[in-house]
Amino acid sequence: MKDNLRVLMIGDVSGSAGMGALFIGLSSLIRDKKADFVIINGENAAGGFGITREDYASLKSMGADVITSGNHIWQKEEILPLLDSSDDILRPINYPDPCVGKGWTIKKKGNIEIGVINAQGRMSMSPIDDPMKRTDQAVREIRKRTPLIFVDFHAEDTVEKEAFAFYLDGKVSAVCGTHTHVQTADEKILPKGTAYITDLGLTGVTDAVIGSDPAKSIERQLTQLPIKSEVASGEAHIQGVVITVNAESGKAESIERFTL
Repeated sequence: MKDNLRVLMIGDVSGSAGMGALFIGLSSLIRDKKADFVIINGENAAGGFGITREDYASLKSMGADVITSGNHIWQKEEILPLLDSSDDILRPINYPDPCVGKGWTIKKKGNIEIGVINAQGRMSMSPIDDPMKRTDQAVREIRKRTPLIFVDFHAEDTVEKEAFAFYLDGKVSAVCGTHTHVQTADEKILPKGTAYITDLGLTGVTDAVIGSDPAKSIERQLTQLPIKSEVASGEAHIQGVVITVNAESGKAESIERFTL
């Protein structure tokens, strides 16, 4: 067994620009970072809102081991059956039980088992089930098989994200925030060995308004009308982190932020 594991966690993929950036750059990123496992948040892959079956297949073919999501996962009806049938695309674990899909999975890479959990915050978002309690339940199940657990926490509020991470400190290998599309510069290892960053950032056009066309965003602010956002065009980047963890203990050894 390897002494350590290197995991790429990549921020929200925004539309065709984000998908194109991955098509061009993901294979070299995996090689350069010596990544063993890749987790990508794909909930905005389809024009900024949701993910299609084609997007899912493309992300898998480009190197994603697990695709996480968030509140936009429900916007493309065609993906819903896949949430039930596949173990490598997740919806947030704390949506109520009647919802289709699953919020955690265990994948095997070589002889190593890796757990991935997807949870969603509630502050300034939908008042769904408690993410701490639902994640705790999954952690207990996963740790029966492996201490290697990576959490995508799709949330708006920094206070909620940091509290969630400290709550899980020492129980999981990493907690990485998604949803805001703004990469933060606070990557660190918490006292009990959990890697953390408030937000992985955006895989898409960063010279924009969280990946959207600035003109549409300005018009919406000026008029206060419900003008639909459009994914920005232009030069796209891949943002995220690479986390090195001890393969035996599951504790993080380093976390490195990147923009490619």
